Amino acid sequence: MNLPLLERYRQRLPIDEDTPIISLNEGDTPLIPLAGPPQAAQKGVKIFAKYEGLNPTGSFKDRGMTLAVSKAAQRKAKAVAAASTGNTAASAAAYGARAAMKAIVVLPAGYVAAGKVAQSLVHGASIVQVNGNFDDALRLVRELTENFPVTLVNSLNPFRIQGQKTLAFEVVDDLGRAPDYHALPVGNAGNITAHWMGYSELYQDEVIEQRPRMLGFQAAGAAPIVTGRPVDSPQTIATAIRIGNPASWQGAINARDESGGAIEAVSDEEILRAYHYLASREGIFVEPASAASLAGLWRWIRQGKIAEGSTVVITLTGHGLKDPGTAEREVRLPDPVDATLTALVKAAGL
Repeated sequence: MNLPLLERYRQRLPIDEDTPIISLNEGDTPLIPLAGPPQAAQKGVKIFAKYEGLNPTGSFKDRGMTLAVSKAAQRKAKAVAAASTGNTAASAAAYGARAAMKAIVVLPAGYVAAGKVAQSLVHGASIVQVNGNFDDALRLVRELTENFPVTLVNSLNPFRIQGQKTLAFEVVDDLGRAPDYHALPVGNAGNITAHWMGYSELYQDEVIEQRPRMLGFQAAGAAPIVTGRPVDSPQTIATAIRIGNPASWQGAINARDESGGAIEAVSDEEILRAYHYLASREGIFVEPASAASLAGLWRWIRQGKIAEGSTVVITLTGHGLKDPGTAEREVRLPDPVDATLTALVKAAGL
């Protein structure tokens, strides 16, 4: 059995012998080679997907939550709280349950995929829906944790970012080096901040010779970093990145600028094309927000911005079952046919 994530990278994390390890065996997710578009193959570009949907609660959030809840347990906390568009809620609820802590989750009403709400409820979280967007929910959670003995476990909690940086460690372990580019979705911006932190630490310690260019992609209807100003009413099919005022905004800017990378916007149409491609051509089912990373990378490849012979990693942040509603809207079950071999062969297109 693999060691818990925090034990594997203990020397690079803020834990000590008194830190109880609250784990669900997160991390160690697969780095899957993708076929990619013909333009990539022609230029010798290798694309790998870090599939975070195979974490215990189905998203990358578990990497940070294991550390945030472990440190909360070390401080004898009895409750944790988070604002969420869904994935943080599910992760906080699961790890709170594992640690025998009350988990309080504040959701923006109507902004969260139903599958994620159900997951949080089954784990026993106290769910509060508020009339407002994610930023309103986060403001309330901050007020709650400042005035009551409850630990904040959003990405404003520095232990969340520390835990999430382990993704970069795993990529380097698997590749034997850092990729030339690393593309990922950007919502609250904690993940791009954490990825860059991880690569930078390895670079400073001379474990790797170079760091990747960080490519972050926001949804066009929720792209505050791209436009340079908060978005009051963010709109996108990619609910996990439907955030108008990212908590880790400056961290994302630093990752972009220090790496020589970029943060750009992709349309919902581009996201859905990548979503369908990953499922139907690569066999990887992701929630829509995850597909923003591939949608943006495709554009860079088409525009000739990815150097020949490069290695690219994309982070696929969450499993497709996080948002079954999108899949149900995007596909249609065919009408039934007669129970005969002839009808079956015809319907199957043989």
